[in-house]
Amino acid sequence: MSRANTRLQVMWNRLLAVVEEQGQALIRAAFSPIVRECGDISAGIFDVQGRMLAQAVTGTPGHINTMAEAVKTLRDRFELRDMKPGDIFLTNDPWIASGHLNDFLLMMPVFHRGAVIGFTSCTSHLVDLGGQGMGPEGSDIFDEGLLIPPCKLMDQGEINALLLEIVKANSREPIANEGDIYALIACCEAGAARLAGMMEEFGIDALDELANYIIDTSYRGTVDAISELPKGTWQSVLKVDGYEEEIDLHATLTITEAQVLLDFTGTSGLSNKGINVPLNYATAYSVFALRCIIGPDIPNNAGSLAPFLVTAPSDCILNAQAPAPVAMRHTLGQMTPDLVYGCLSQAVPDAVPAEGASCMYDLPLRHVAEAALSGGKQFALELVFNGGTGARPALDGLSATAFPSGVWGSQIETTEAVAPVLFSRRELKQDSGGAGKFRGGLGQHIELRSSIEEDFMVFLSVERVLNPARGRHGGQAGAAGRIRIGHDGEDLPSKGEVRVKAGKTLIFETPGGGGFGPPQERCVEHVQRDLDEGLVSLKAAREIYGANL
Repeated sequence: MSRANTRLQVMWNRLLAVVEEQGQALIRAAFSPIVRECGDISAGIFDVQGRMLAQAVTGTPGHINTMAEAVKTLRDRFELRDMKPGDIFLTNDPWIASGHLNDFLLMMPVFHRGAVIGFTSCTSHLVDLGGQGMGPEGSDIFDEGLLIPPCKLMDQGEINALLLEIVKANSREPIANEGDIYALIACCEAGAARLAGMMEEFGIDALDELANYIIDTSYRGTVDAISELPKGTWQSVLKVDGYEEEIDLHATLTITEAQVLLDFTGTSGLSNKGINVPLNYATAYSVFALRCIIGPDIPNNAGSLAPFLVTAPSDCILNAQAPAPVAMRHTLGQMTPDLVYGCLSQAVPDAVPAEGASCMYDLPLRHVAEAALSGGKQFALELVFNGGTGARPALDGLSATAFPSGVWGSQIETTEAVAPVLFSRRELKQDSGGAGKFRGGLGQHIELRSSIEEDFMVFLSVERVLNPARGRHGGQAGAAGRIRIGHDGEDLPSKGEVRVKAGKTLIFETPGGGGFGPPQERCVEHVQRDLDEGLVSLKAAREIYGANL
């Protein structure tokens, strides 16, 4: 490596440290538990053209990879010559930002020696933005809350007070929303200050040379990784629960010498409910899944993302057009990695894991409507719980772990401190991981109820209740998800509004991941370890592995 490139590499490493500090500033300052406890964010640094140079490690692909394109859109929407120090731009348009209204995306121009040299950006989830709330029941985007087109949130350091008041007036959690918006502002400002300070330290006036080095190096590395893959076209179909009916997701994956092309032609049409997915969000998770296998050691930026192209027919459920309802777009959007892996496993069978729970078990809760009129306790809260990941080609799956979202599970103590709910049980669900040479990760069994003498509402939009995670190469399927009220209650569908009466217990079980390889090839020591740790029952182990245990 030449001396010049060594210097650029050092600056690249510093940039990665800067953007990580930027992301942590958002988490530390946030009000909502889903941000400060679960890390449902993104943070990034961009050059003056709007190309993503670095992203914080903490964050979700649905926020990070949509942000990578959203900044280009905002950069083109506002004139560079009109930007001033202290300006910050905002939107929550699902087709620009992160796929639904609750995600706010900010972009801040960074000034150094009097000129715009780049941008910082971030995204996080606001817990409530009016409408019917975080559920799938909306019939269009207008049912789902307040849509804010690209606009100026900060004008030379002064907050747009009217916009802030409008956001607060349209929320059941106005204080949390205000606090989270200021946390987003702090995130942008922290990144901008550190970036300008880094440039001052290294004595550079512009990011152009560094940006080109980062993007070109990452692009070449990704193309090299693609060139080592088999060339051809593969197809897969993934059946998912859907809402009104089960849905077929179709994918065609084509690998050329320097590009990976993914097309969703054949996928079912739009739903009348809010489980539709804008293509920006479906693309974010699909490309993330591919990048986990293809050049995973290459940092995520505009260069490493460039060789991947995703297309879909207009108005299929993975390419919803406005004004389709999209509030719960993550329900199907987070299933796209398993869909993509169904193709990729045919090309590189020893590199791709089995299917997992995939869609996080996102449980928005809030007070019943009459509580606001009768003086009852009012709250809005979004809980996140995860199932098991699919077994890997040489390792067991991970239990109660978020893949592909990366969002950490909600903490019991925090939840009980901010909302009138009480957890009575939370544990791994025995026997829920699919059997195989390598076992799928386990799901969870969770029970909660109201901690006061009042009902509460749950807005369900989860997957893997009717279609559990399939094993790969002879591995068995993981356990399906399950939701009911009371141990003797009937199973509830995976989507819809549910009223939980005071004194009743909501029981939900997250799905397990599929197994990898034939179960009879599993190491006896690993079976015994599963028994010792209570992950597998003796009855199930004997049925799967033989009676000699």
